[in-house]
Amino acid sequence: MPPITIYHLEGRRSERVVWLMEELGFPYELKFVNNSLGGSLAEIRKVNPKMPTAPTVIYEDQVLMESGAIIDVILRRHAPGKLMPALDSPEYPWHQIWYQYAEGSLLPRVGTDYNVWQIKPPERRSPLVDSENVIRFAEDWLTTHPYFGGAQFTSADIMMEFALRYTWLLNIVDTDRYPAINGWLARMHARPAYQRMVATARPNGMIGPPVPLPDEARPPPR
Repeated sequence: MPPITIYHLEGRRSERVVWLMEELGFPYELKFVNNSLGGSLAEIRKVNPKMPTAPTVIYEDQVLMESGAIIDVILRRHAPGKLMPALDSPEYPWHQIWYQYAEGSLLPRVGTDYNVWQIKPPERRSPLVDSENVIRFAEDWLTTHPYFGGAQFTSADIMMEFALRYTWLLNIVDTDRYPAINGWLARMHARPAYQRMVATARPNGMIGPPVPLPDEARPPPR
């Protein structure tokens, strides 16, 4: 495997790549300015001026972006058979669904609801853009499955952990109503590789956390 340099913002999606490398036991160099999102972003701009985003990863002579794409490249090229079900297994399609769901369905809807409340609190929640629906779908899955990617921990769990943990920080739903997700998050955060990631990539906790919504932004019980 070529040397990997991960340009990182504390508490952001770049944590996914660091967590992956810790799970695989692969070496990497982590670049960020401790306790300074602005300083870390300035370092990213030096190597990725056209699209300064975290993660930015230097891989051989390429500059890579998008946490899901980076994880996929590393697994398929350098860790075949690890953290992903076999292509011909019945679990593979659902692994792919949840791997994409984190950024394709969950976070966009959560972000839309959050931004609407920040700009102008709506009189009622839209049935077309509803954070609770996408989170309830994940909750229902976890009531009958131990992980998002199948019977074992996979990269789909790495993708979904950030999406759900960030949603919890936004206070956009009543988290007490999702016991399966809470239990799954506790198991993710107890993994030794996750704890190593936190110690390395989040030494001062969440830097610049989002402003949580007021409790009245949550949907009423159904």
